[in-house]
Amino acid sequence: MVGPARPQFVLFGSSIVQLGFFQEGWAADLSHYYARKADVFMRGYSGWNSRQAREVVEQVFPMDDPVKPSLVIVYFGGNDSVLYDPDVPSSHVPLDEYVQNMRIIATHLQSLSETTRLIFLTAPPVNEEQMKEVLG
Repeated sequence: MVGPARPQFVLFGSSIVQLGFFQEGWAADLSHYYARKADVFMRGYSGWNSRQAREVVEQVFPMDDPVKPSLVIVYFGGNDSVLYDPDVPSSHVPLDEYVQNMRIIATHLQSLSETTRLIFLTAPPVNEEQMKEVLG
């Protein structure tokens, strides 16, 4: 006998999400804690920034999908916040663009369903002066 569908939790982010299932990471803990209560899905993309996430959010979370997630946990920002160097390709995204990208992602996710809940994780603070000293 098949019971009602379990809630879906979707983890959407960069390597913090992708690697969260390895070696007893935070996503593995979440999945273990909600075993038999919810299905936990990983949509983690190592190296990605908020710009790349904004470009695919509608494909990852299509409006016409009949099953809507109950919870979406979003983490982007670590790659966005790398120090900008005009001579080196990087995943850096300027702060104002990052904020706009996250608003677009949030708006899309909120429009999926009135019952979909969102949690946004943020990148930890960075001491830029200390980073400049370390990097020379």
